[in-house]
Amino acid sequence: MSLPKNTTVLIVGAGPAGLTAALSLVHHGCHDFVIVDAIVEGQNSSRAITIHSATVEALASIDAVDGLLSRAIKGKSIRITSRSSQIFEAKFDPLKKHSVHPYALFAPQNVTELVLGQKLQSLGVQVQRPHRVVGMKQNDKDPRITDVSFEDGQVVKARYIIGADGARSIIRTIAGIGFSDPEGPDLVDNVLAQMVAADVTFEPEPVGPLFSEGHLNGTVSSGSFFLLTPFGNHFNAELTRDGKPITKSIFRVGCAIPVKNGEPPRAPPKEYLQDLINTYGPSSITSDPSLNPTPVKIDQVVWSTRFRTHSAIADRTFTRFGAAILLVGDAAHIHSPAGGQGMNLAIRDAIFLADAVTKHIQASAENPDVDDTILQEFADTRHARAMEIIGFSKTLLKLASLTYEAYAWWMPFSGAFIRDLMLRMLGRFDFVQSRVAWGLSGLGRR
Repeated sequence: MSLPKNTTVLIVGAGPAGLTAALSLVHHGCHDFVIVDAIVEGQNSSRAITIHSATVEALASIDAVDGLLSRAIKGKSIRITSRSSQIFEAKFDPLKKHSVHPYALFAPQNVTELVLGQKLQSLGVQVQRPHRVVGMKQNDKDPRITDVSFEDGQVVKARYIIGADGARSIIRTIAGIGFSDPEGPDLVDNVLAQMVAADVTFEPEPVGPLFSEGHLNGTVSSGSFFLLTPFGNHFNAELTRDGKPITKSIFRVGCAIPVKNGEPPRAPPKEYLQDLINTYGPSSITSDPSLNPTPVKIDQVVWSTRFRTHSAIADRTFTRFGAAILLVGDAAHIHSPAGGQGMNLAIRDAIFLADAVTKHIQASAENPDVDDTILQEFADTRHARAMEIIGFSKTLLKLASLTYEAYAWWMPFSGAFIRDLMLRMLGRFDFVQSRVAWGLSGLGRR
């Protein structure tokens, strides 16, 4: 498909950040933009599943949340458990004192992208696919324009370029922006350095409080952390990959893989995932009869992947390369999935970015020589917010990585034992649950 030769704003990447940036531009009255993506629709991954309260509010502010409210599961709480019992539960209900959206939304990332894409289409905007950026250079005639080259030979001239093209961002790379962990190599004992995630069905289908919808369950064990989120039948159609209908309830599972276990497979198969459940998961979904009187086995692997948990942030999220280059989402910052903050920060960044870009466009129309203060202030503010989130996720990661091995013979208690004891004790107090829910919600760091 032919791309326009000129545009005011070019958005590169149509994940949650790119789609939200486009929706926010339309909301703020900017319609001269193009959004492109390098992959064919339907090839997107499905890692992120949580949209926190502050992000729901931000989407509502640009009239882009109704579709998600109707499609997603309204999350009631996040639970921390041992393999056999509950340790702590952070309920979202206390957030009603602070927000009209006192919950998290649970939905696979590909469903979130589908809903946001449909909203964009309803506004008359189509994502152009597949178009891969391969080069950028300053325009010969106008120093405030960049010529963006695509793999198929097309060239688009743009005044603003939003790089929403992921952790391996070509926009960031060509612009010469560095990307690294602000504190050096991420050394969390390498306990949670690599993870796998999958959508699976079970036989027989497990029953009980742990498997009720609206709860995200995290199981701690020595050397690993296991996640379980029931999807029910809400997303069966969207998660089907091979055309065969899925009739059973789908569960999202995730597990940290200890480095000593080696690198996990690229697309972990059923046997590998079952072994992880038997070793690190809740005893009520293991196939080991010594742990579970009613053994449960994985019936079908709908989707699976592996990924690494590390942190990095762009040296700067705004620069001039002829056009104004701005980075959002994974192109601007990445961190561990602890606390489910990544996609949330990306979406909020994109909403605020579009507001800043629109204001700069309007200021430029009134004064062609306007400086970049509006864009730089946005970049500085969001860079500081990303640093906060990276620190927050690292703290959660360190807590999750504690082991049950005793410190020494004279100290028969482990870090994980003390953590669990404190959570069990403090979890009895409503104000503690409220503070944890508040911290996860993002309402204090929008």
